[in-house]
Amino acid sequence: MGRRLENTAVLPTPNSGKGNAMNVRAIILLLIGLFLIPAAHAQLPGAPQNVRASIAVETDTPAPGDTVTVAIMMDPKPGWHDYWLNPGDAGTPLELEWKLPPGVTAGPIRAPVPETLIVSGFMNHIYKQKHAFLVDLKLPLKLQPRQKITIKVDARWSACSDMICVPESGSFAIPLTIGDGRIDKDTRSRFDIWRAALPVPLDRQAVYAVNGKTISIAIPYPAGAPADKVWFFPRTENIFRYAASQSARRTGNWLVVKGAMDKPFNGQIDGLLRFGDAQGIEVRALPGSVPSGGDAVTVLGEGALSGEAKSSVNLALILGLSVLGGLLLNLMPCVFPILGLKAIAIAKSGGDEGQARRDALAYTAGIMLSCLILGGVMLGLRSAGQEIGWAFQLQDPVIVFLLLLLMVAITANLAGLFEIGGIGAGDSLTRKSGMAGSFWTGVLAAVVATPCTGPFMAAAMGAALLLPVPQALLIFAGLGFGLALPFLAIAYIPPLRSRMPKPGLWMVRFRQWMAIPMALTALALLWLLGQLVGINGWIIGGIASASLLAGIMIIVRQGASMIWALGIASVIFALGYFALDRLPEPDAATSVTNKLDGEAFSEQRLAQLLAEKRPVFLYFTADWCLTCKVNEAAAIDREETTQAFEKAGIATMVGDYTRRDPAITRFLARQGRSGVPLYLFYPVGGEPRVLPQVLTVDTLTELAK
Repeated sequence: MGRRLENTAVLPTPNSGKGNAMNVRAIILLLIGLFLIPAAHAQLPGAPQNVRASIAVETDTPAPGDTVTVAIMMDPKPGWHDYWLNPGDAGTPLELEWKLPPGVTAGPIRAPVPETLIVSGFMNHIYKQKHAFLVDLKLPLKLQPRQKITIKVDARWSACSDMICVPESGSFAIPLTIGDGRIDKDTRSRFDIWRAALPVPLDRQAVYAVNGKTISIAIPYPAGAPADKVWFFPRTENIFRYAASQSARRTGNWLVVKGAMDKPFNGQIDGLLRFGDAQGIEVRALPGSVPSGGDAVTVLGEGALSGEAKSSVNLALILGLSVLGGLLLNLMPCVFPILGLKAIAIAKSGGDEGQARRDALAYTAGIMLSCLILGGVMLGLRSAGQEIGWAFQLQDPVIVFLLLLLMVAITANLAGLFEIGGIGAGDSLTRKSGMAGSFWTGVLAAVVATPCTGPFMAAAMGAALLLPVPQALLIFAGLGFGLALPFLAIAYIPPLRSRMPKPGLWMVRFRQWMAIPMALTALALLWLLGQLVGINGWIIGGIASASLLAGIMIIVRQGASMIWALGIASVIFALGYFALDRLPEPDAATSVTNKLDGEAFSEQRLAQLLAEKRPVFLYFTADWCLTCKVNEAAAIDREETTQAFEKAGIATMVGDYTRRDPAITRFLARQGRSGVPLYLFYPVGGEPRVLPQVLTVDTLTELAK
């Protein structure tokens, strides 16, 4: 049920709220408190308000027993806003404390149809233009003509811009003289305009159905009535994921809106359906059967972004960042050998330009298809309510184990223990087989290249979570294109291809040298397996790797078919899967404390440190993230950084994303990120700063000055 705010006297504190929304609001309200130091003038009596409030009454001469409508008018300054009755992920709504004469009662606040605003990953239900909240006062019949009464109300609300929030308040008194209840024409016209902005109560009950963490709400809606720019604003709190995208469809006399939930629920849901040009209907829904099928309907801003916010998103820039991010992934030690071997394959093809280009296109197709599949799976799981981010596959011990066996096999291949068509540099495949080999090499490159969000990728991957699905998939395709770009350049730019060395003995030696970084990648995966499941992961992974190598060597000596090798690898994987599935998961907090210098991430603890006026350096890392490990070795875990932080009293907090952590996923999403690394600095009384993804000691020690 929606909250009744008219009798609430105290604003929520950083520790108030329930459920999943509690931590979000705690941090936001704490930041509001920090911002009050430079913005204290906003609370001084008589100081200018960022959202100016005033009060009006429809008649000041009501008759005994009348219902009198009072308007709380709000007029935000340009760039500022206030909040709907359910503010969303952040902010506080209008709260009223009435001081009424005996027998006078106040009804609930009636609010106009709001709009959406995303700020740093937070969904806000807001008003940017002048508007009015309406409240009906019921007078008792016992009042006498010409009797004078005074209605008093204390109002509190949040006034926010994109950068700062301040609490504001006002006290109002309404003198009334009991009379004939006449309403003059101008006043009636003004109140009619405000009433027209209110949502219309729906005369029929809506129904909803829950599937996992998604919810579909079927709202009775005439088939002939126009409907576009649809958005469902839940009045029932702490159930919906406000920032998640919504979709809508029409089937018969039903309009079905689909969204995401924070937690299971099977009670009554109250909310508001917005459509068209800020029109709305009040909805009350109970569990029931939701009709299937129908035609798609546009949603407000095409998913979690209002029209104004959406227009600010430069898709071309985001796509460019994803391409650049993919290009830089080629420098990862597990990808570079594959790129080098494919370059050798081009060199070996000599002057056959057509073959080189066909192989390049097949390689690109393998990469882009893999990135699209990984991105699509991530978006699908997130829409189903799973809290996951980029490189989620490396948070699963079984997938890490499978990749470990694959890297061991590739290392053996590069070292010359056996040949696999399409990966080896000296194969003599037919043209069709060569393209197939290039395709699967591209698939392999994409799988091993996606653990981290490197430079340029963070903004692109974060935006992909907020964009509509087609545009989000375009971002993932751009990432794959960037990863394939060097190979395409060699194949399609003759001067580059002409600079490739001529075929010779160096190719065999180069291939053998490439076994070293691939072996290091296998060792890194073995180490990661231990981080995910404990020391038993190292034992299982080590035994499985040794068994696979032994099996390959036996098969090579016996001259048996490679089908036997695939059979042995399948048996080893099945046994490893069986063993890993029965291992207990190590305690995450203990893991963080043991291996990282800093407190384990907790939104409650972060709020506490900020309340204590402690500067905080918060970073998110993972054992499978190469960029994270480089930054930790080069900048974070350095003695100079430690001494500077201790001297300045900077608290360090660490979010370990090695294993799947829904709390970290939600926090990253609110920062517009889908993966690690992420580095944040919270100065005392200032705005949080996002630090570069490539850190230096100077970058961190500068924070202590």
